[in-house]
Amino acid sequence: QVQLVESGGGLVQPGGSLRLSCAASGRFFRIYAMGWYRQVPGKQRELVADITRDGGTNYGDSVKCRFTISRDNAKNTVYLQMNSLKPEETAVYYCMCYYRGGFYDDPRSHWGKGAQVTVSS
Repeated sequence: QVQLVESGGGLVQPGGSLRLSCAASGRFFRIYAMGWYRQVPGKQRELVADITRDGGTNYGDSVKCRFTISRDNAKNTVYLQMNSLKPEETAVYYCMCYYRGGFYDDPRSHWGKGAQVTVSS
């Protein structure tokens, strides 16, 4: 079973920056795509950005040109650099990955517990 641990959340002023990290650990064969989603109470969880093992990226429309997702496969870690943050981006940010537990296992998804990001003056 893989575990995902997010870090780097917190309080930031509007226009400020934060960098989130998510490290995968535990027993698994391989981590494939990794990504970040966010959710505010009463709304659906939405894609922020995701990245393939080979570095292909995909971003939600609202964060393009301000957020950058990256990963370090050797460390099984994904990062999200968030710039020019807006108050409406206050949310819990969740890390997600697709992985195989063993060589013959089907890929499955797993979620972290989330990191609170608050954008406020």
